[in-house]
Amino acid sequence: MAPELPLPDDDARAQSARVAAYVHAEIARAGGFIPFAQYMELVLYAPGLGYYVGGATKLGDAGDFVTAPELTPLYGAALAQQLDAVLAGSGERTILELGAGSGALAASLLNALAARGRLPLRYLILEPSPQLRARQQATLEARATAVGARIEWLDRLPDTIDGAVVMNEVLDAIPPHVVVRRSGAWFERGVSVVHERFAWAERPLDDAHVKALASTRFPEADDYTSEVNPAAEALVATLGRRLNAGALLIVDYGFPRREYFHAQRTRGTLVGHYRHHVHDDPFLWPGLSDLTAHIDFTAIAEAGERAGLHVAGFATKASFLLGCGILDRLRDVGPPDSADYIRAAAAVQKLVSPAEMGELFKVLLLARGDVPFLAVADMTHRL
Repeated sequence: MAPELPLPDDDARAQSARVAAYVHAEIARAGGFIPFAQYMELVLYAPGLGYYVGGATKLGDAGDFVTAPELTPLYGAALAQQLDAVLAGSGERTILELGAGSGALAASLLNALAARGRLPLRYLILEPSPQLRARQQATLEARATAVGARIEWLDRLPDTIDGAVVMNEVLDAIPPHVVVRRSGAWFERGVSVVHERFAWAERPLDDAHVKALASTRFPEADDYTSEVNPAAEALVATLGRRLNAGALLIVDYGFPRREYFHAQRTRGTLVGHYRHHVHDDPFLWPGLSDLTAHIDFTAIAEAGERAGLHVAGFATKASFLLGCGILDRLRDVGPPDSADYIRAAAAVQKLVSPAEMGELFKVLLLARGDVPFLAVADMTHRL
């Protein structure tokens, strides 16, 4: 345990112990080993226990991390310009947001689209966490001043989609497989129990699909460890097949394949987030710590193409937000010496700065039909 991290209180420790006991039982039931993807699924999503469904605060100053929509409504206002272009070419003008977090993005999108005269007829939210769903409802009641859009919460994906699908920092929370190649042999990294504690373990990789993905993506360097995420790719492909017209707007942190599987990145990208600290111990306080892995955007683009979509654009978050006019939205906040402007300017700086979110986060637009991409500079060639 990293000594610099804040300590959980007694109630949080008890919750983590319940999660750990649940995972221990699953490992025992599986014969002493589970793949890491299953471990991550359990600690994040086990019913009533996992990180995203256990009831603790996840987002904002009181949680473990802050996402872009929580920084400023100008983020949603900028995305609204791109979504306006998507909705213009769709018949039903529907927005489907997956994993809507605190609801801040939905509120700012609805307000900005209403101001542009492009309010969607339906705003659908697919959210597995009951706690987050309640928070989203409260946020929208308090902040969404736009009227006329029908807001619905879904328990499963709709059969057809006509409009825009928004995935803001969603794919990084889908559990990946952790794969090791050592001396020419392939192994799946997983979790076992040693002296009552979770520990890394390995077994020969027998999943043919996962092995095929890794073998075509890993560099020649031996002794290499990284992630592949067939579940994230399958989700994008499913959404693509169900999209009649419109686009998928995907915002997350990650790299195109040549950078993701760089020969010098030999330990993968898996990290944990706890109380605004990043750590590298996936077994730290299970159920209290978020776990994420970066996105292979090339794999996500290929998944969309297999479903009949095309890459309408790929850019850094900074390039995308600037192309969507976030600086124009900032100027509308008020005089440069006002408190509102100063706060908004600090948030925009964090969103576009290369040292903050501007370069590591990327934006991918996968479209069916002719949809313009509004980024300043398109990096599709790097995919």
